[in-house]
Amino acid sequence: MPKSTPARKTTPARKSSSRKPVLYGAGVVLAAALLGYVSYQATAPDDSGPSSSSVADVAADPDAGVYPELAKLARRDAGDKLAQGRADAPVVLIEYADFKCGYCGKFARDTEPALVKKYVDNGTLRIEWRNFPIFGAESEAAARAAWAAGQQNRFWQFHAAAYAEGAKEKGFGKDRLKALAREAGVADLDRFARDAESSAASAAVSKDQEQGYGIGATSTPSFLINGRPIAGAQPAETFTRAIEAAAEKARNTEDAKSGRDGKSGQDGKNAEGAGGAAK
Repeated sequence: MPKSTPARKTTPARKSSSRKPVLYGAGVVLAAALLGYVSYQATAPDDSGPSSSSVADVAADPDAGVYPELAKLARRDAGDKLAQGRADAPVVLIEYADFKCGYCGKFARDTEPALVKKYVDNGTLRIEWRNFPIFGAESEAAARAAWAAGQQNRFWQFHAAAYAEGAKEKGFGKDRLKALAREAGVADLDRFARDAESSAASAAVSKDQEQGYGIGATSTPSFLINGRPIAGAQPAETFTRAIEAAAEKARNTEDAKSGRDGKSGQDGKNAEGAGGAAK
């Protein structure tokens, strides 16, 4: 089973002392501890221990392993240039990733396209990217460059180019990032270069990174699916099960709010009345 890439203990660009602390509820603290533990297990050298897939197992109870406070981290901003899918989609997958992470690339190439085709295209799923650079200066530069490409609506094209097979082995120096932007179809490369070095880019990356550390992510890739933490580039079935469970729960919640029977599609009162008449 593929394993996630471990985070470094410290990151030079992360200056937490200059930022306000991120405050979360007790449920998020518990989830952070769980995600941190699972992230460690996903990168542990001894495979005899518990597998990271344990957190992603979807039990019969759709609420098992789901933390409502984490679900609230979905931004659902229709103008978010680092997201794809309807802002009101019933399921939101948040991905915390680094462009230098090999397993992030594996997810991007092997799993994500199928999820987009099956769930994003039909309005079920929204994917929100969070830059979580953990491997030093080149990671930070690639994250800012991805954000800059997004300002010209080419984030996902840059994402595909940066995660192409063999791309990370070429590094993410300034010239290489410009070449990736050109490959991604970024129209104004001068603007791209300025944006990538701007304070706005640094602030956006820092915001995402702070959120990742705040929920206890210790490796890449790490995911949240409607508040369910998943660590590592798990098999596609793990994501499919989690998305299906979240979508089903969302449907049931909507049915309950509207007074409809989720299974029959009938109004609860009318169905009861019809049942009484049949007796």
